[in-house]
Parts: sequence; structure tokens; C-alpha cells
Amino acid sequence: MSISSVQNSTATQAATGATNSSQALQNRFLTLLVTQLQNQDPLSPMDNAQITSQMAQLSTVNGIDNLNTTMNLLSSTFLSSQMLQSASLIGKNVLSAGNGMALNGTAAFGVDLPQAVDSLSVSIMDAAGNAVRTLKLGAQTAGTLPLQWDGKTDAGTQAPNGVYHFSVKASQGGNAVTATALMQDVVSSVSQNAQGVLLNLGNNGQIGLSGVKQIL
Repeated sequence: MSISSVQNSTATQAATGATNSSQALQNRFLTLLVTQLQNQDPLSPMDNAQITSQMAQLSTVNGIDNLNTTMNLLSSTFLSSQMLQSASLIGKNVLSAGNGMALNGTAAFGVDLPQAVDSLSVSIMDAAGNAVRTLKLGAQTAGTLPLQWDGKTDAGTQAPNGVYHFSVKASQGGNAVTATALMQDVVSSVSQNAQGVLLNLGNNGQIGLSGVKQIL
């Protein structure tokens, strides 16, 4: 007899609808152990070291089960705490990965730079993909950079309100630097699923808390 054989028996019973728990495993193991001790050959008794080893394995199984219960409780408490904290973001503007912007006189957006650059430019296009404005922003430090477009075209006229898109180009010493376009959006609500807490944005779908680059 071994703890593994009892576990295998437990798994088999679970497949047929029997209860599968550490307590049930312990009860079956102790029952088998007592039965073996009662029916062992007096001339060839069970090895004490073997019994001790099996009992240690059983204790380990119980310890793991208790640890899993504790971790599940901590995880549930942590998610509840995150939900309460995230609720404070409702109604606030955040920057997250995305290349869209809504022009209403002006438009806010952002760029995330992994390192300092000596050249940064933003190209703004209308819904049809036509170039509307190119912003030459020069040298910038690393990090999240909130930006705003005044709505003017390259010709100096006011662009009509609506949805626009933009692309980013950055370089340092003549070498291209990968910059992330950031879209500004408002947090409309907070929800939770198996992956954790999610922020529901007005136009940019759902993002996790780690997806927020800056709160405005």
C-alpha cells in the first residue's frame, strides 16, 4: 500500500461521482493502514520506515490542500480589493494602447517611449486614410507622453470633428525606436472575469489594469 495507490483509487472514484477530498483520502489511507497492520504476517511485519514515509506523504497532501484553500481565499480577497480600487477610475480619462482619437475641436492622445529619442513625429489621418497633419515633436525623454492635437491641418485650416487615426515614428541616433501609440479614453465601468479586473472604456473596449499607461 502507498499514498499514490490511495490517490489513484480516489481519482477513479471521483470519475464515477464519489467524493474526492483530502479528508476522504486520509480516511481511506488510515483504513487501509489499520487493516494491513491487523493482517500483517507476524514473521514479516511492516517496515516502520515505510509506515513513517507513507504518513509523511499523507501529511504533505493535507498540507498542499490547506495551502490551496488559503491561496484561493487570498486571491478572492485580492480581486475584491482591486475591484473597489478600480471603481475610483470610473469617469476618469486614461491612456492605453491604441491609435485612434476623437476630434472635438481638439483631440488628446499619447505616445509611450521605451527610451529617450532625438526625433519623434506623429502622422494624423482621417477615416479614409488621408494625411491631415504631421506633428514634429523633436527630442523626447523615455516614458509616457500625453499629447494634444489642436485640430489644425497642415494647410492651417480646422479639420472637421470626427474620428481620426495616427501613427508614430521615433529614432535615436538615426536608429528607429519602437514607440507605442496611446489612445485616450474614459473609463465607463469596471468588471471582473477569470483573468482579473477589467476596465470598460468608452471606445477602446476592455483593458486590464496593467494596460493603463497613465491616468489623466
